[in-house]
Amino acid sequence: MSEPREIARGLERVVDGVYHWRIRNSAIGGAISSSHAVVGRDATVFVDPVGLEPKVLHTLPRPTAILLTATCHQRAAWRLRAELGADVWLPAGAPPADDEPDHLYDDGAALPGGLVALHTPGPEQAHYAFLLEEHGGILFCPDLVANAGTDELHLVPPEYQEDPRLTRKSLTLLVTLPFETLCLAHGTPVKEHAKDRILAALGEAPVHAHV
Repeated sequence: MSEPREIARGLERVVDGVYHWRIRNSAIGGAISSSHAVVGRDATVFVDPVGLEPKVLHTLPRPTAILLTATCHQRAAWRLRAELGADVWLPAGAPPADDEPDHLYDDGAALPGGLVALHTPGPEQAHYAFLLEEHGGILFCPDLVANAGTDELHLVPPEYQEDPRLTRKSLTLLVTLPFETLCLAHGTPVKEHAKDRILAALGEAPVHAHV
């Protein structure tokens, strides 16, 4: 699975210690592929990283871990491991990756950076979200919902899902968790009414009219 050829030129702050960068990925028709960094006191982790302009990359502390939500999100992980020395974490039971991960994780695992792994099958069986309890709760959500650079969410189309029914079930469980901010693998962060927007994508609740 080759690394996308596009490289992000900028970095955006989501909240203190959490950063976002993205590309328009020609390998998936120009849709957004997004990545995040969590910078803590004891560790810096990258989540599903795409390439980032080196001058911008080096404004972040050197990562100690690269966390992949699924095999399909390898992106620049192996190159960054070689360049920066960060361990790569992959879900247990995931399809084989392009290289051997340094660590495997499963549901409920405590991951570097204070993140917790949450099993979210649907897009594929070995597919995970990550929860960070700081800052009111931040949910890193991969191929369940997406946006096109706005706050409005949509379900990832069924043709990209192994089991759309399980995708809906995973989302229904996620909205019961304590988080305020939603960081996507395909789209820009949602900082307000994230749970309502997930429910609206599921057809279960309207988005607040004043937003």
